[in-house]
Amino acid sequence: MPTIPENAVLIPIDMQRAFDATPWPRRWNDRLDENGLALVTAWRAAGRPIIHVRHDSVEPGSTLRPEAPGNALRPGFEPKAGEPLVTKSVNAAFIGTDLDLRLRRLGTDTVVLFGISTDMCVSTSVRVGSNLGYRVILVEDACDCFDLPDGKGGSVPAEEIHRAHVATLRHEFAAVWRTGEVLASL
Repeated sequence: MPTIPENAVLIPIDMQRAFDATPWPRRWNDRLDENGLALVTAWRAAGRPIIHVRHDSVEPGSTLRPEAPGNALRPGFEPKAGEPLVTKSVNAAFIGTDLDLRLRRLGTDTVVLFGISTDMCVSTSVRVGSNLGYRVILVEDACDCFDLPDGKGGSVPAEEIHRAHVATLRHEFAAVWRTGEVLASL
């Protein structure tokens, strides 16, 4: 099994409280928090860098606006001393932020990403990170997404959306690992 380089940076994306309430549709991964917290805990224990990403929406009425209670990070995902928080208002963690600069200053070429949602902010961040030249590792079982309308009166189940996005990311943009594989590699 390949290993994760010592200088790899863990990037939890949008692990925010708003996603547990309306108007957000059904999510599927009931192990999201468990797997994500296992990654964060192990990463901290190994003394490796973490950069947290939070979505600060600029859309009126959004549950992710900075003043909304749902903007807060989920319990256990709050940054600890020395762990920066990067805020964004678009889908990619690299656009309009200093994430790339922070990573370059750390001297890393590898990022390990997980979070909400697989098909939106996680996928977009994986793609941009890969295009910027980073080796990207997506932790698929520490991601989650939502059922979405199909435009024809029905919906596409979150599990199918997740599966399709992981497949496209694996094909071109990222290595895809599971939480247990990451933990075993630390």
